[in-house]
Amino acid sequence: MSYYFMQLKGKTALVTGAGRNMGKTIALELVREGADLAINYFSSKKGAEETRAEAENLGVKAISFEADLSKVDQIQNMVKKVESEFGKIDILVNNSGMITEAKLDEINEEIWDRTMDVNLKGLFFCSKIVSEGMRKRKSGKIVNISSLGGIKAWPSFVAYCTSKAGVLMLTKCLALSLAPDIQVNSIAPGIISFPGDLDEVKRENFIKRIPLKRLGTYDEVAKTVIFLCRDSTYITGQTILVDGGLDLR
Repeated sequence: MSYYFMQLKGKTALVTGAGRNMGKTIALELVREGADLAINYFSSKKGAEETRAEAENLGVKAISFEADLSKVDQIQNMVKKVESEFGKIDILVNNSGMITEAKLDEINEEIWDRTMDVNLKGLFFCSKIVSEGMRKRKSGKIVNISSLGGIKAWPSFVAYCTSKAGVLMLTKCLALSLAPDIQVNSIAPGIISFPGDLDEVKRENFIKRIPLKRLGTYDEVAKTVIFLCRDSTYITGQTILVDGGLDLR
């Protein structure tokens, strides 16, 4: 492989929710840059094993770890196992999350708590626990996957938008808390396309609103992660929107 001279070779990346969709794409893009891979999953065991096999075929060490990120003890156990297997964690990508479609009158305590637990609590404690080792080594990159929904209000996704807005502020707080040795940034994807996610009418309606006149892709988000992990040396506490300009509408 000749990807940008394999600048992440010798690094270990932990990607949460890496068994499918965006998390898998991000994980494999890090692998193509040379990073060894720790794959977190909760319910997507088959997908996580597929990600692991693909990573190993690309010539790196890869292991999958099951953990419910709403449970702090499971996060602690996972990080301990990852550090035992790889020796360290250089890159953390907090990708795991859930999207909850529920208007104000439809939200109950269970929906609210689960959304916050997965999208915000899990991200915070993953960052806190992983950063302990990074601080000892005085080096590390943390990338949080937020959403355009954390910036724009979507009334059909009240809990989701609130949790993702929390990710944006948490990114700033972590960046200040962990500076100068650890960079913490977030990515806010807009409407990202994947097979079977939207019917044709909804797809066309979204495209009409997007200045660049197309939906985004997982690859475009993954390449932004690579920029933050490989090229960025003077950016922290920031959110990069990968949304085709939709935030401007």
